[in-house]
Amino acid sequence: MRTTYLPLLVFGLAVLCVVGVCQAGGLRKNFYKTSCPHAEEIVKNVVWKRVASDSGLPAALVRMHFHDCFVRGCDASVLLNSTKNNKAEKDAPPNLTLDGFAVIDEVKTAVEKACPGVVSCSDIIALAARDSVAFQFKKPMWEVLTGRRDGTVSRASEAVSNIPPPTFNFASLKQNFAKKGLTVHDLVVLSGAHTIGQAHCNSFSKRLYNFSGKGDADPSLDPKYAAFLRTKCRSLSDNTTQVFMDPNSGVSFDSHYYAVVKQHKGLFQSDAALLTNKISSKIVTELLNQNTFFTEFAQSMKKMGAIEVLTGSSGQVRKKCAVVNP
Repeated sequence: MRTTYLPLLVFGLAVLCVVGVCQAGGLRKNFYKTSCPHAEEIVKNVVWKRVASDSGLPAALVRMHFHDCFVRGCDASVLLNSTKNNKAEKDAPPNLTLDGFAVIDEVKTAVEKACPGVVSCSDIIALAARDSVAFQFKKPMWEVLTGRRDGTVSRASEAVSNIPPPTFNFASLKQNFAKKGLTVHDLVVLSGAHTIGQAHCNSFSKRLYNFSGKGDADPSLDPKYAAFLRTKCRSLSDNTTQVFMDPNSGVSFDSHYYAVVKQHKGLFQSDAALLTNKISSKIVTELLNQNTFFTEFAQSMKKMGAIEVLTGSSGQVRKKCAVVNP
């Protein structure tokens, strides 16, 4: 039976490669071993120095990596500035609260000094996301293959249409992730990144004050937790106050997020949505085990980091991450 199905499996993988989601295609371990031997060490040193004084940085850099990869693949298009004739991704609504750009620029300056024109901005984002989380454990929690090249196009409209909003239900989330070659399992695992960081009130306050348009709260949200959140977010119009996505564990990268979701205290509708499907709900339960979460997160981050990557002679290695090379 295995022999019978093997050609179908190979064919399926070939199709995936053709549509641009062949995982890690063109990427490899230690890509800069010869061209810039100390590249990854430089990235780590800069990132660890910054994380030591800013505990919110890991959440910011992981989010940046996610937002970059979901639009045109992991090509650092999220870093490009808008121009006179084009509104770029970073100025789209989903990205207006992104942070960490200064750290990426600092890393880029350091690697350019060591190896001019060699290390891509897209690889820097991927490495910086990993290294920011690694600071807590003093070791990397997932492997980052390198060899990405930088894109030259960045459109705000594509960020709006590709980045899943916190209001998505399960069906929309599943479809959104599937378009990127990611499974329901990846969806639940990557949602675990919400174990660190904060969210602005306006990204979830409708659940507190006007869920169905009748001045009500979302019935899927724990009532006591909703009451607590209302003491933080005083109105629907509050767009400045921030709340930890994982209460009591907001700066520690761990599996606590899944316990929160099980308690119906997930901050976003998209968090609560994970319990509305039998398969995803089962995965939530499995990921309560921290070792399981760490193992699975490593695999899903590796897959996400390979979405539609530019490699070889495609794209370019930007000299400055915010602008395309002349």
